Amino acid sequence: MSISGSDSDNNKAGTEHHRPLRSFVIRAGRQTASQKEALEKYWSHYVIDDTTSPLDTEAVFGRKAPLVLEIGFGMGDSLAEMAAANPDHDFIGIEVHRPGVGKLLGHIERLGLSNLRIYCHDAVEILANCIADHSLTTVQIFFPDPWHKKKHNKRRLVQPAFIADLSQKLVTGGTIHLATDWQHYAEHMMDVMSAAEALENTAGAGAYAQSTGRPETKFERRGHRLGHGVWDLVFRTTVMKP
Repeated sequence: MSISGSDSDNNKAGTEHHRPLRSFVIRAGRQTASQKEALEKYWSHYVIDDTTSPLDTEAVFGRKAPLVLEIGFGMGDSLAEMAAANPDHDFIGIEVHRPGVGKLLGHIERLGLSNLRIYCHDAVEILANCIADHSLTTVQIFFPDPWHKKKHNKRRLVQPAFIADLSQKLVTGGTIHLATDWQHYAEHMMDVMSAAEALENTAGAGAYAQSTGRPETKFERRGHRLGHGVWDLVFRTTVMKP
């Protein structure tokens, strides 16, 4: 993934500090012939081009259903698998890496998925402009760039202000599901999430989630072969105390 919902093994060049938080850093990517064809043929069918107006989910999906948002879906394999396995839910995926968007467009068309749409834009702006408060059942951020050098830690997407913004987008009882294969980032995520107001750890204080049902990504499989661990965090929104 190239969104900071982007795969942890992808190093990204950053801009100078004092820049506003963005969910991604653009990197070059070569498109395969099939990805390019999917972008040309299916973009208008499944990509939401309006990135400045509130999203009308009933108009987009033709129904009212629980809504799942994934930030940084990479090549989209696991997101397509989740959408196919949960036809009673609607899914929005955000990714700026066009080869990944092309790959997911191919999945959507091949599988005939009517419950999955895409934004190819910065997730921070999509959240601010398009996603209504208290409209999401689940937010997923799997294997974001860990910015593992200490001097780069502030570039991590999972920060207190961003999680506070995400929490506002969730219904009461909605969940934020994070996953990483970097232990230090997992610990950082745990600190941020545990300190967030109106969020509770579904696995218990300080504990990582087990058996979440999240599809395994190709990067995760590669990590397992290399002996890497994987840490999942699932936090639920609660009613905020007065």
